Amino acid sequence: MVLGFSIALIVFSLLLMLLVLMHKGKGGGLSDMFGGGMQSSVGGSSVAERNLDRITLVIGLLWFACIVVLGLIMKTS
Repeated sequence: MVLGFSIALIVFSLLLMLLVLMHKGKGGGLSDMFGGGMQSSVGGSSVAERNLDRITLVIGLLWFACIVVLGLIMKTS
């Protein structure tokens, strides 16, 4: 069980790094390559950037949950 959560933690960590790097910074980011650079005329962020934010949030929460579960498993063992 510890091995499974450890592997999941590694996978979520790599995904989280990739997703954070894809976000647009001050001068643009890797998300521009995938259509994140197109701004809507209404203002605010584009649909691609909002979806990237949501995916990053979900992966971040899963990453945090893996850390908590691993800590609880190791504490009780």
